[in-house]
Amino acid sequence: MNRIYSENGTLLLGLQSENILSDNPVQFSEYTVLIISEGEGTYYADFASFPFKAPVVLFSTPQQSIYIRETKKLISTALQFHGDFYCIEFHRNEVACNGLLFNNIYLEPSVNLTEEQHLLYKQIVKNLADELQQEEPSEIVLRAFLQLFLAKSSSIKMNSTERLELKKDEKMDQFKTLLEDNFLTLHKPSDYASLLAITPNNLTKQCNNRFNKTPTQMIQERLILEAKKHLHLTRLSIKEIAFALKFQDEYYFSRVFKKMTKISPQTFRKTTGISIVADLSRE
Repeated sequence: MNRIYSENGTLLLGLQSENILSDNPVQFSEYTVLIISEGEGTYYADFASFPFKAPVVLFSTPQQSIYIRETKKLISTALQFHGDFYCIEFHRNEVACNGLLFNNIYLEPSVNLTEEQHLLYKQIVKNLADELQQEEPSEIVLRAFLQLFLAKSSSIKMNSTERLELKKDEKMDQFKTLLEDNFLTLHKPSDYASLLAITPNNLTKQCNNRFNKTPTQMIQERLILEAKKHLHLTRLSIKEIAFALKFQDEYYFSRVFKKMTKISPQTFRKTTGISIVADLSRE
């Protein structure tokens, strides 16, 4: 056994010693983590692409459209977990992975490993695999190993991010701030270029250099990220979410969401579930 399921058949935690991605886009209901031990290629996640070389860990959130194009044959292990099994928002104080490994449009969804770190990850994966092979796997033990895996990834990512931030890019830091403040109302790259006092072409060039994405991609990703947060972390109705995100009505919101994610808001909520944080916030 390499998987555990809920009573209604939802995959809660799974481990596969193979590459589950090909060069065709797929979407999973679970958080998906790929530990790449050998090989290299390009990782595609929604609107962006990221070159990688082993050893590296790649991350994706539920219902992201992801695929890989290999340039050197991969040896990898896939770790998947559902939000019902481990809620990254609920455990954000213990494991600062939400907004760092997952749900961040500004950082590459990967963690590069040293050989020493790679050995540690292999041991954690082995511990997970050994527990999954038990006749009655302990969810407490499995969550503990998963939390260790995510906490270590967050620590490595944070350190690498701090090193990158030494190379300051004032305009792109300003763009990031402007996007966070205005993504609900400003949807054109030219709006942000004007606020930054640069040309749209210059904004596109600098965005590609810093974030490996176009301004349009980033604006769209930020809006959809907020929609996903509302769907997963609250019990607001689709109509209420559409209103909060300043769409003219729920039908237009649903069309835009489906166009950009390939699934409806209702399907996203059904497959990813509603976080326990939604009920805690109502207490």
